[in-house]
Amino acid sequence: MPSIEGKAPRVRASKPGGTAFAACAKRVYTGAMRTAWKGIRYRLEWLALKAATKFVPLLSRKACYRLALLLGSLGAMLDRRGRRVALSNLRVAFGDEISSERGAQIVRESYQHFARTMLDFFWSPRLTSQNFSRYVEFENRERWDEEDTRPGKPVVVGCYHYSNFEWLSIVSAFAGLEGVVIAQQFKNPLLDPIFLKLRQRSGHRVAPREGAVMHLYRALRRGERFALLVDLTTSAKLPTVAIKCFGLERCVTFAHVWLHQRTGAPLINVHCEPLPGGRYRVVFHPRIEFPAGASLQEMAQACWDQFEPVVRKNPAPWLWMYKHWRYRPLAANLAAYPFYANISEDFERRLDEGARKLPPMTSKVKLPMVTPA
Repeated sequence: MPSIEGKAPRVRASKPGGTAFAACAKRVYTGAMRTAWKGIRYRLEWLALKAATKFVPLLSRKACYRLALLLGSLGAMLDRRGRRVALSNLRVAFGDEISSERGAQIVRESYQHFARTMLDFFWSPRLTSQNFSRYVEFENRERWDEEDTRPGKPVVVGCYHYSNFEWLSIVSAFAGLEGVVIAQQFKNPLLDPIFLKLRQRSGHRVAPREGAVMHLYRALRRGERFALLVDLTTSAKLPTVAIKCFGLERCVTFAHVWLHQRTGAPLINVHCEPLPGGRYRVVFHPRIEFPAGASLQEMAQACWDQFEPVVRKNPAPWLWMYKHWRYRPLAANLAAYPFYANISEDFERRLDEGARKLPPMTSKVKLPMVTPA
């Protein structure tokens, strides 16, 4: 047998385009797998929520409350990303006012409050117009009654993600304050009907998010009421204004104040706060009176300014794991904002509009060009 030592190995030449074809096939296969997994995941999420709608209402109030505390504590331990966001938010909001130990406690309690909100939401079929007062009380309800808010008179209600914002909506309808609420559409469309059914059972009508502002405008013109969460961080590319929240700039909707301005409907803030033993209190704030000529930015700021003292007094019920400050001003100190905040040209335009009292979405400010070193 002849020796092969010293001979070069024979290499088979690949066909032109073979590598590109293989890469394309791999991408198609990976995309198909991701699509298939998404469909499976969506179906599993739907099954989990359907099971929750059947199981949770069987629990006693005490069992529901204790389970929420347990799930919230587990969430605070297991959700590393959310916990990091929450701790960063607390740092920029309170600075040295709270210790690291107190901050960790607030984050854990924030998860527990959110777990209570979600479990109570699925428990809400047990609520009726006859029994809701066992679990929820009202404070300053006379402020609502003193206004011209009888049926047929439009009202704009501002609320935010504090404590059980879902029950705030449900029990208000049971108390005769039904109206229109905006639905947050999920990435998983299978979940929308579940939440829609629960939110409408007390008498509210849920409006779709697409075209929501004009839908609400027409509702107000018909003499209806509507409620809107005003602390959502909205993309700076969309119709928004910049306000100060804990001294830091952020982008929020101005739909509530624009609708108030256009229709003259009173704007009344309402929030829900926790009580011992799994009960809640719904608090009505004084009607917001805006000075003549106030800009939409100033009006949105005044709306938030009624809520911030509540959060400062008892921070835990607010949704600290949410990215409230997604943008930071170009001129701001990097350390003054959370780690996830980014520079945005659109945000600089919202800031410019606020500084110069321009109408929203009119600034043409450009970010300065940065020359590479």
